[in-house]
This record gives sequence, C-alpha cells and structure tokens, in this order.
Amino acid sequence: MPLALGENFPDWKYAQDVRLRLAEHSSDKVRANACLGLAYIARTKQRLEKHLFKPILLRELRCQTEFRWRIEDAITAINRHLAWRLAHQQKKNK
Repeated sequence: MPLALGENFPDWKYAQDVRLRLAEHSSDKVRANACLGLAYIARTKQRLEKHLFKPILLRELRCQTEFRWRIEDAITAINRHLAWRLAHQQKKNK
C-alpha cells in the first residue's frame, strides 16, 4: 500500500501523512517501504514537506541494516526529483 499510494493517489499531502505514520511502525520493512513511498510522491507530485520527513529518513539511514539500501534509494530519488541534498554529508563520510 505505501508504494501504490505514492504512485497513484492524487492528494500528495494525504499520501505523505500516511507514510509518516507508517514510518513509525515496528517493522523495519514497513518503515523502509514508507520511506520509499516518499520517493514515489517526490517523483509523481514533486512535493514533500522536508521538515516532517527529513528526520525520519536520516534516522532510518542510521538504524536500518537489512533494508538500508531501500532508504538510500529513497533518498537518492528524492534528491533527484526535488533537487535537494538530503544526507549528502553522511554519504560523503562513508
């Protein structure tokens, strides 16, 4: 659902809010998919509220192990579609 909602739902704000709630789920996989869903919104709607999701993306980038690649993909896509530089320093310091 998180991915399909970002891809197809016309109300970007509602889709973003669902992702923000799912990003607090106990499952690593659900949280990683919620982050990737944000990238889908960035691609299809070209909008996100940076102040709401940036802390979540950075937290997941630090905490995820099995699904870290999904968080990195999400950040790369968001940066590309919105011309941002989220986590630029963290990737540089790897």
